Amino acid sequence: YTLLFDKRYQEKDSVISSIHTKVKGVAQTDKWIWDTAEYTIPMQASLKLMSMQYLTSTYTFRCFSDNPFANDFCSSDSSCIKDSVDQQSNGIRTGRCVNYNATVKTCEIMAWCPVESQKAAPVPAVLKSAENFTVLIKNNIHFPKFNYTTQNIPQNFNASCTFNKITSPLCPVFRLGDILQAANQNFSEMAVEGGIIGIEINWDCNLDWMDHCSPHYGFRRLDDKSTSKYPGFNFRFAKHYKQQNGVEQRTLIKAYGIRFDVLVFGTAGKFDLIELVMYIGSMISYFGLAVFVIDLYISYCSCCKSPVRIYHYKKKYETVQNPRRVMYVSYVDKPHFTLIKEPLGTSLQHAKGKVIESHPEKFSDSVGCCTGNSDKDSVMKGREMQPLRMEMAFTRARLEWCHCGKCQKTEKLHEQLCCRREEGKCITTSPLFERLVLSRDNLKDALLYKEPFLDLNSRNVNDKLRRCAFKQYIHWRFGSFDLEDRAVIPSCCRWKIRNTYPKDGGNYTGFKAI
Repeated sequence: YTLLFDKRYQEKDSVISSIHTKVKGVAQTDKWIWDTAEYTIPMQASLKLMSMQYLTSTYTFRCFSDNPFANDFCSSDSSCIKDSVDQQSNGIRTGRCVNYNATVKTCEIMAWCPVESQKAAPVPAVLKSAENFTVLIKNNIHFPKFNYTTQNIPQNFNASCTFNKITSPLCPVFRLGDILQAANQNFSEMAVEGGIIGIEINWDCNLDWMDHCSPHYGFRRLDDKSTSKYPGFNFRFAKHYKQQNGVEQRTLIKAYGIRFDVLVFGTAGKFDLIELVMYIGSMISYFGLAVFVIDLYISYCSCCKSPVRIYHYKKKYETVQNPRRVMYVSYVDKPHFTLIKEPLGTSLQHAKGKVIESHPEKFSDSVGCCTGNSDKDSVMKGREMQPLRMEMAFTRARLEWCHCGKCQKTEKLHEQLCCRREEGKCITTSPLFERLVLSRDNLKDALLYKEPFLDLNSRNVNDKLRRCAFKQYIHWRFGSFDLEDRAVIPSCCRWKIRNTYPKDGGNYTGFKAI
């Protein structure tokens, strides 16, 4: 709809315009015949039509005392600055303080005498019959981008026509009374104090079809008639002459009238392939946004029932059999953990991976208790180390991938993982493993921290403690719970936790935090 009816496939250009007006009409008053030269004052893009004027007085240029106002009272000549002008004054001060009357002194001014008196506009208006006058508006427009020029006067123009919104919508001749009526104004009332009327000419041109470029006219009042202090529209002008004795005089005329401002605006459009392609591209992006909004609505809106969400989930996601997985392993004698991708061609212990993170503080905390480099280990008696060496040698004879002597035999490659990369003490023998991973009190506190009212006397409490111990180990060795689903727990640690918190029946599945 927007593409076709709003013409979004077109390139647009703004109008350049010129205006010329001509008024016709003659009116008669008691003492005068008013023709076009008497009551019109032409201006660019506007027209001033005097509906009434009156002579304020005949003035002579001389010195006299100014009308009194707040800043004009004086007591001596020093109070009146020569050649100064006050906004409320009627002339230029001469520097003298003179008597305005028997009790008041004001500054003398050089001005047209006498001062204009404030009078209300006479009622009714002098040219109240001007509503029958007509005005011809000539409007020439140009669209430079398309090099297109036209005007509002039709080729078959009939000079006797008068604008009518229904019968003659293209006629450029307007009756003044009809203009004010279309603007919801009364001509007789508005002619008394004047006002400003806007004549709007709107050009909406479709240059794909040469005959689809014609003006549309509108009318409205522009000034605020509710303003009480300076209502309507008026202006003053003077006519000068000299008497026989050489004294120059002037006649000041205050005129009230209606000013017509012609406002021209509009655009022209013409087919452009680039505009069409750009708009279609933007609309396609909106379709993508619609998919996102619908998906968000179905996934999170409480109005959608559960079967709808399940169906949407099945259609949105595809289940992949035996997906390529990644695993993270950590060794107690290495200051980092390693990312290893499946499938495995050898045991997980011997698989090559990528070092992705280093934890020197973690490594330094645990290496001292498991590497045998402490002073206590250096003075350990030979009879205390002999059983450990025999156990490790026996285990290596069975399991090539075990270096701590505590791992259990398994045929699954992804379960063949030891806590060490090189030969040494098992991490399960360290005091930290006992306190951080196996401590029943610490594990209970961790469970109650998440579920304060958890029943720790139930039959399956060992299952909860075992899973919690796995998580504690991952957080200790990998520094975060975020790797819980991908971190692999060594065989020795896994079986140490399982033996401490056994499962009923002894059937275990999985090799991670299960």
